[in-house]
Amino acid sequence: MEEEQLKNKTNLNNIDDFALSLKNPIQTLNFHKGWIGCLYILNDGRLISGSDDNSIIIYNKTTYQPDLIINEHKGSVRCIIQLSSGILATGSGDKTIKLFNIKGNNYNIIQTLNDHTDSVKQIIEIKNKYLISCSDDKSIIFYLKDNLKYKKDYQLSTNGPCYGICRIKENEICYSEFVNNSDKICFYDINEKKIKTSISNINKSCYSPFIMISKDLLFISGYYIISIININYYELIREIKVPNSRLINGVCMLNKNILFTGDENGIIREWKIEEDNLILISKNKKAHKTWILTLLNIGNGHIASGSIDKSIKIW
Repeated sequence: MEEEQLKNKTNLNNIDDFALSLKNPIQTLNFHKGWIGCLYILNDGRLISGSDDNSIIIYNKTTYQPDLIINEHKGSVRCIIQLSSGILATGSGDKTIKLFNIKGNNYNIIQTLNDHTDSVKQIIEIKNKYLISCSDDKSIIFYLKDNLKYKKDYQLSTNGPCYGICRIKENEICYSEFVNNSDKICFYDINEKKIKTSISNINKSCYSPFIMISKDLLFISGYYIISIININYYELIREIKVPNSRLINGVCMLNKNILFTGDENGIIREWKIEEDNLILISKNKKAHKTWILTLLNIGNGHIASGSIDKSIKIW
């Protein structure tokens, strides 16, 4: 149980680089008119957010006031990534991926990709070559870089809506298929263009990304449960029950030892990573009024959380 774990928690003074207090937010940002779907840190250190109000906001590093507001999407902004070229890529419920050139407080659209037929859920980049996107339309699209623009190379069909993709090895990704009310995690070789193996019946939340928490371990969050997969053996090695959590969505790492999760009840939990296990060490039961959709390490020992309550909080 959570209470028992908390009683037996490791002394916080022994945790490397522990510098975060979850008692009160340092700052609360209320500039969006819809829920906060994604957060990202640009190469220049500025926080950027995407929202259900269809807008993207880039914030001043010092004041956290908006430096730039982008209103180019016609649907909720689900994912944001800055590519190795510096180009900003955003995916939306309007079925498009847009590529922006950001210079200071100005921007211009370089390209709009219209190949998906439903919401774009996540975008990743591989080797400064491929831009890869997944969607509710049961597909993953591989775009090949051609100078600063991208062209569709090929499309991988999935058996159900694809809610997330993650690079796990140099030439390998994993992705989720939602089939028969549960998730199937597939491991795909990019060079050979084929599925190596898969794991079925994973308890995954449709909104949450999955991340590598070490070179061997893949973290997946879901309904009341955190799943950990060893990618060397492609095995589900641990399921951690999280009472009073319901949907666990937001997730980020503060450093190699500390991980944070956010859930549907607005709770942020702090975990210590111990080999292939997670130990709960603290939590804030009232971090947000409702569902936390995204968490992000923003540097200098701080994280940001975004919620359906339309706010972003800095911790």
